[in-house]
Order: sequence, then structure tokens, then C-alpha cells
Amino acid sequence: MLDVTRLRVLVAVAKHGSVTAAARALNYAQPSVSHHIARLEAETGARLLQRAGRGIRLTDAGLLLADRAAEILGRLDAAENELAAHVGLRQGRVRLAAFPSALGTIVPAATACLEAESPGMDLMLAEAEPPEALRMLRAGYVDVALVFRHYQETADPGPPPGDDDGARGTLLLDEPVHLITAAAARPHAAIPSADPGRGPADPGRGPADPGRGPADPGRGPADPGRGPAEHDRGPAEHAPADLAAYAGHRWIAGCERCRGYLLRQCTLAGFTPKIAFTTDDYVAVQALVAAGLGVATLPDLALRSARHPGICAAPISGARRHVFAMTYGEPPDPPATARLIEVLRAATLDSAAA
Repeated sequence: MLDVTRLRVLVAVAKHGSVTAAARALNYAQPSVSHHIARLEAETGARLLQRAGRGIRLTDAGLLLADRAAEILGRLDAAENELAAHVGLRQGRVRLAAFPSALGTIVPAATACLEAESPGMDLMLAEAEPPEALRMLRAGYVDVALVFRHYQETADPGPPPGDDDGARGTLLLDEPVHLITAAAARPHAAIPSADPGRGPADPGRGPADPGRGPADPGRGPADPGRGPAEHDRGPAEHAPADLAAYAGHRWIAGCERCRGYLLRQCTLAGFTPKIAFTTDDYVAVQALVAAGLGVATLPDLALRSARHPGICAAPISGARRHVFAMTYGEPPDPPATARLIEVLRAATLDSAAA
């Protein structure tokens, strides 16, 4: 059986890049680190480190074991904390990783609610794009990971699955993806968004009723599909965007996954986009569009988090983004984790109804 202490040493060497730095981080003597690595190589029958110039680097076997060791150690730490909370040795702890537009919208309201309910709870938030958030979840560094998956209703056989290699997903939001253009190009479409998103309880809901009157002060959260400033919407926003009409424009792309989805949408529209700028910052994307430097696509949460006054948005037909709260392992989830997912669902509905 692999020794946990030696696995921790290997992970430290992989993280810090040298035996000396790992010894410093672990507060070990350097010969002790070398000894642990040598014993681990004897246990596994594989060479884990090799010299590279004046330093060392992990072999392929070392990289593989270090990655798995990080997951194992993370799960052990998580189990220790959950057990300690269960027997009352410490207050509950819940850790969440989320992508930026979720951190700017639904996460603050949800976590504020959780802290108000349990003032002694140890709450940790981390910003991470979906692939990194899932790695943190599997390694036990977070209890919940918010991730998104794109979906093209006109091309995909069905909605994206929630589960992913041992991780279980709870659908929080089914939201539209918009074409973002400079406001001068569509002066009647300067609205917060075309469709604030469909909650998981009503995934089939169609677009908002354009004939609804401007004033409904008594409406409560039972109508979560109504978007912000719905009474200000102009008729232009109800027409889906025609991507093919922008084939000759410069395009601004986002993260790797969003960029892949943009390329797919444009391919379905019959052209390859000329990507002139790439940035993960959706505020910067809107500023570039408002300055006339290109067009882009953004999901609804990005517009609800921060909207530039110089842009307008039009829904792309069939383009959706599903947001999931992911947990790892077999149910049931620990009470604090389950409650976090509940308040995230509530915050999603409240955000859509605002």
C-alpha cells in the first residue's frame, strides 16, 4: 500500500518544482524528502524523478502518480473535515469554486444567505473555469463546483448531461447565449437581455410575452422567467440574431470552451469567424464591442453581472448554456453542501425574477 506521507512529498515536489523547494514548504530536511521519494520509487517499482540540467523533473510515471496523489490527499482531507464536523469538533465548512459570471451574480446572494443562517460556518470561495473547478472538486479542495456546458438546440440530440466521471450535477440554470454588437448598429435593442434564463423547474419555457404591460409591481417570485426591465424592450430584441450577417466582421472570443462553441455556431451558420481578439474578461469583451472593434457572443449571466451601455444583445436561435452545481461521490451530500446547492437554486430563481 502506498504511504500517504510519501505521496504528500511527491505532490509537494510536483507543485514546487524541486526537492529543495518541497523540503522548505513541508518544513523537512532536504535529505528527508529525497529519502521519501526513493522509498516511494521502491514501493511503486517506477522511476518518479529524473535529472534535467541542474534540476529535476517528474517522469511520466511521476506526473501520473502526483496527479492521482493530489486527488487522494484532497479526498482524505475532505473526509477528515466532514467527520470532524459530524462529531462536533469544529464548525461546518463548505467550499465553492465558480466561474466569473456566476461569482458576479448568483453566488454572492447564495453565500450571504448561507452565512446568515450559520454564522460560524467556514465558507471559502474560489474563481475557476469549469475544467479547473472540476479538478478541484475531484481532488477534494472544494465541495461544490459551478460549471457550464453549452447546448445547441438546433444541432445537438439532447441537453448536456449533468454527471461527469464520478461528479453529480444539479441543473441550476438554462440560459440563452446572445450576439453582442455595438449599440449604434441596433439602436432599438439596448436592453438588459433577451431572455434572462430558464430555471431548472421549467426548462421548456418559451420567450417572454412581448405584450405584457410595463407595470406589474405586485409580481412575486412565482414568475421567475421575467427579465429585468422587460417593459423597456423594443421589438428588435425579439428577433433572433442572424450570425451569417456578421460573417465579414471581426470577432472577439472568450475562454477556450466558449471559443470552441463560437466556432461551432459560426460553422452551423456557414462561415469561419475571423477572431481578432481573445479575452476571458466579459467586461473587456463588451468594451471592445462598444468601441466598434468586433462582435461577440455572451451568455445571459455575463450581461446580468455587468452590462456596458454601448452594446446591445440579440438571442442566438437555439443557443443555450446550462449551469450545473457539481458534487463528487455517492449521495447523500453533507448537510452544508446540500444546503449550499439549495440556496444557489433559490438565488438563481430570484436573480431571474429581479
